[in-house]
Amino acid sequence: MAEKVEVTTMPKSSLLGKLEVEVEIKAPAAIFYHIYAGRPHHVAKATPRNVQSCDLHDGEWGTVGSIVYWNYVHEGQAKVAKERIELVEPEKKLIKFRVIEGDVMAEYKSFLITIQVTPKEGGTGSVVKWHIEYEKIDENVPHPENLLPFFAEMTKEIDEHLLSEE
Repeated sequence: MAEKVEVTTMPKSSLLGKLEVEVEIKAPAAIFYHIYAGRPHHVAKATPRNVQSCDLHDGEWGTVGSIVYWNYVHEGQAKVAKERIELVEPEKKLIKFRVIEGDVMAEYKSFLITIQVTPKEGGTGSVVKWHIEYEKIDENVPHPENLLPFFAEMTKEIDEHLLSEE
């Protein structure tokens, strides 16, 4: 499965940045999208090495304004993230999460994650695009490129899990 990584950062002095990774998967777009929009608590079942749990703290799964709490492991470290669902567009198979608390907020003023799944043109499968927009707290904070392989690995493991459920 192919991965395409795109890093777009503003001028070196800027604290703002954007990162993207695209991952080709075998699962249909609607099924992969639904695991994040409708049942993100199943992500831990699909990729237990990366995500230990996902709990709903407020609202309803897949609803704008809902609060989701993630326990995950990144680069061997146990971490947490509390996210608010900012946007849900089922017709575009797109969902946005804004990190509002957790480990990432120690280095970033804002951190917005967009996941969009599109059917692959001319074939079976889909393309999952992870897009991150962020603002660092200062110039000494690195751009979060190290999250791209994490998102790609999670995507592949979720894909394998979804295919095994068919």
